Amino acid sequence: MDLFRPLYWDAGKLKLLDQRLLPGQEVWLDLWTPDEVAEAIRSMAVRGAPAIGAAAGFGIALAFRSPDGSPRERLKRAAAAIRAARPTARDLFAAVERMERAFARVEARPAAEIAAAMEAEAIALSEEGIEACRAIGRHGAVLLSDGVTVLTHCNAGALATSGYGTALGVIRGAVESGKAIRVLADETRPFLQGARLTAWELQRDGIPVEIITDGMAGHFLKSGEISAVVVGADRIAANGDVANKIGTYALAVLARENGVPFYVAAPTTTIDRSLADGSSIPIENRSSGEVVRIAGFVIAPEGVLARHPAFDVTPARYITAIVTEKGVHYPPYADSLPR
Repeated sequence: MDLFRPLYWDAGKLKLLDQRLLPGQEVWLDLWTPDEVAEAIRSMAVRGAPAIGAAAGFGIALAFRSPDGSPRERLKRAAAAIRAARPTARDLFAAVERMERAFARVEARPAAEIAAAMEAEAIALSEEGIEACRAIGRHGAVLLSDGVTVLTHCNAGALATSGYGTALGVIRGAVESGKAIRVLADETRPFLQGARLTAWELQRDGIPVEIITDGMAGHFLKSGEISAVVVGADRIAANGDVANKIGTYALAVLARENGVPFYVAAPTTTIDRSLADGSSIPIENRSSGEVVRIAGFVIAPEGVLARHPAFDVTPARYITAIVTEKGVHYPPYADSLPR
């Protein structure tokens, strides 16, 4: 399969595919400043924890192409803007922390050398993300048998990473190993990442995919048609509790009820060892307007508000295995994830 990159460094700017417009339009944005990158993250022009992390790295690098203030002041402003963009995805904060460490190593150098070093670090972060996804795909492929149907939720593919994907990386890895895999993609209300993005990616790669509404998942899990559920993650606590797109917890419970294995695929940068369990994971609450409107059309009575937690937390007890670039981790995760 061709490697699709939804973002990359291009002659001093970040080139970013605007995911809000897919699948109808493929529009690439040119981002020149950390504030533009922060807004792209906030508005979900780029989304998915590893992709947000890669964008954050490039956003920090862009700070050093500005003449305003000292290099340290520019780093501080850029890091603050990007950290404030979205609260749940651990990869965003891990990327900023990595870029801060890189700056500390080169702070004493001339400004041009600092800029070049920070650009190189951001590119390395993105490239390593792709390799991590490929490794996740290789490790996770062994969990899927030939001829099975897999259920996914949200989009954890190339669009959610620097390329290749996490949950979809597992599916791609299985297909590349010669297995026939079919996918049912939850539409994933309210932002429709499954219908708009996952289906777009899989169709592009020639992997059979059908869309189901979120409310249909229980029916298909009970029918015996689905052999595995594979999802991504935005943050994983030390005990294996997982924050992922809203609706993931319900799928995990349904999978357990129907004896279907539930797998989480994510790079180790998504693991937050500072959190003992999922109760401390910050959950982003987004605008109710994203719930009561679809593609600009109002679908609810005027004046009625909606709730919109963007993520929920799935307890580790519902998770069959967590796949990272280091391998397949099984319960108890407090032991297997550190190893």
